[in-house]
Amino acid sequence: MTFQGGRFKTALVSLVTAAAVAAMPVAATAADNEKARLPVVRDAEIESLVLDYARPVLKAAGLSRSGIEIVLVNDPAFNAFVAGRRIFINTGTILGSATPNQVIGVLAHEIGHLAGGHQSRLREQIERAKTISVVASLLGAGVMAAGAATGTRGLAQAGGGIMAGGGTIAMRNLFSYQRSEEATADRSALVYLEKIHQSPRGLLETFDTLARNDLFSTSRSSGYLSSHPAPRERIANLETTAKQSPYYDEADSLELLKRHDMARAKIAAYAGGASAVRSTFLKDPRSEAAAYGDAIATELNGAPADALAKIDALIKRDPKVPWFHEVRGEILMQSRRSEEAAAAFARAAALDTSKSGLLQASIGQALVTSGKAEEMPKAIQQIRRGLIADPDNSTAYRFLAMAYNQVGDVGNAELATAEGYWHAGALKQSQVFAARAQQKLKPGTPGWRQAQDILTFRRPKD
Repeated sequence: MTFQGGRFKTALVSLVTAAAVAAMPVAATAADNEKARLPVVRDAEIESLVLDYARPVLKAAGLSRSGIEIVLVNDPAFNAFVAGRRIFINTGTILGSATPNQVIGVLAHEIGHLAGGHQSRLREQIERAKTISVVASLLGAGVMAAGAATGTRGLAQAGGGIMAGGGTIAMRNLFSYQRSEEATADRSALVYLEKIHQSPRGLLETFDTLARNDLFSTSRSSGYLSSHPAPRERIANLETTAKQSPYYDEADSLELLKRHDMARAKIAAYAGGASAVRSTFLKDPRSEAAAYGDAIATELNGAPADALAKIDALIKRDPKVPWFHEVRGEILMQSRRSEEAAAAFARAAALDTSKSGLLQASIGQALVTSGKAEEMPKAIQQIRRGLIADPDNSTAYRFLAMAYNQVGDVGNAELATAEGYWHAGALKQSQVFAARAQQKLKPGTPGWRQAQDILTFRRPKD
């Protein structure tokens, strides 16, 4: 599990901030800077799980072929939101959900925003709110100027009131609009869940948790100015319809529950170590998920030999779980046993039905750390294979650059570095390395043209 650009470290509002973020295509607009600033987590196991949660809901919403990306954010808050064609979901949402059904309910709500085109309409409402505010400000400024010219103090004060009042009206109109869109997304979620024979119970449970945690507290602001309905209000609006679903009492499969708990164990281990794992599985401390989290926490605590023994015990118990082999590869890589790590990653990739590009690239990355020149061609091949499946893996580009440097291909090393910065949303740095790459690559070659594409790119003004 890694940050975009580094190792994962210790570290609902889609239900809260759902439609409030602008669109952001990869490394191509200012919106990608937003993704670059977020502590993005890349983990093949959790990405595969969340995608499996989302895929049937996207199909039910008619969005299965829309190229929607799921992005994991390293944040302990229970939070998810949509932006452009991306669904962002915090690791805290997965850790804080007792069942897959609860996460699926959250995703169904987010997909309701996407299918409803709420973001584009929200931008229209924002522009309208700006217009109201600007007109009120100009009108108020005119009244104030007239008051100053005539020496009429009351008129000047009235002008100030018009300016403030116009901004308040604009904000209230915008928040009222957002509340209506949230209610629409809730209703859409119920429709999608019924289509895929999924219980809406998890969605209600999520709102109940939010209410109990008082995440929507209005103690510091007007309830009227809240941009979202309170959880209790949402439960009241949805409960009757939800309980009429023929699938209300449907439970998650044992296999899916196991995968969900494995993901929670991994997140708990990275976020808070062994104590967080014990706390998460307090009711079932001897479960496979608890043992998995303990093995990861042991490695993170600097005891690779013990961690390896623990993960090997899990592999012996269930040798076909790809993620056990992936963790084994990470432990071996941290222990500088590079070729063994590459073999473990290769085993993980062979077992992985999601065909994650992250795992493919990991095989090559492990070979790069061996430092053996004879392994570099294979490393380059494996990393490139992984990048074809997952071109946003900026970490893999850094290893690719190292591999090219090892074989003396400086031009392609510079280009790989440029591509890594590009996919991380750092356009300026990307163009610096693209210029350096062009100086070393033969004009007209695919690499030279790729560098040229980066150099000639200009961000849209919007």
